[in-house]
Order: sequence, then structure tokens, then C-alpha cells
Amino acid sequence: MNDLEDRIVSMMKTIYDPEIPVDIFELGLIYEVKIEDDGQVFIDMTLTSPNCPVAESLPKEVEDKVASVEGVSTAKVNIVFDPPWDKDMMSEEAKLELGFL
Repeated sequence: MNDLEDRIVSMMKTIYDPEIPVDIFELGLIYEVKIEDDGQVFIDMTLTSPNCPVAESLPKEVEDKVASVEGVSTAKVNIVFDPPWDKDMMSEEAKLELGFL
């Protein structure tokens, strides 16, 4: 990963789903991060369920925090549900933290 992408990922690792004590990156909620040459960042992410109670606030928090990273001009989150999220998308660290290993 390049330096900007590393900083974006580091920022996303400070954002937590309030119902799960693991950050959204390790949970596997981030599907793709596209960084344009002009600093625009486009993020495809999902939620643990379509009825997630933070469906409106979590994407906004991701946009705001990623936009605050030096070198990012704007950040836009696109919520997707294909493929649907499941626990197999979590990192080994997240699975261990939540007792799935």
C-alpha cells in the first residue's frame, strides 16, 4: 500500500461499529478503497445487516474521518450489500477478539 492508503486504513481502524468491539476495517466492512490522483477517495463498504442501527451515521463518520486525512480532498462512501457481509469476512484478529477462533 502507498503512504496515503496506509493513512486512510489507519483512520478507518479508529471507527467502530457500536455494537461490536472491533473496528470496521478488521470486521471486513470495507470492500474497496479507490484513491484518485486529485485526492478524492471512494469507499465501497457494507454493514453487518441492512437494518443496522447506524446505517445513516456510520457511513458519514467514515466520510468525515477519511476526509480529514492529509492528502485526501474528499471522501465518499458507497454502501453495498453484494456480497452480503458474514463473519468469514473478518480478519483473523477480529475473529480472535470476538471468540470465533
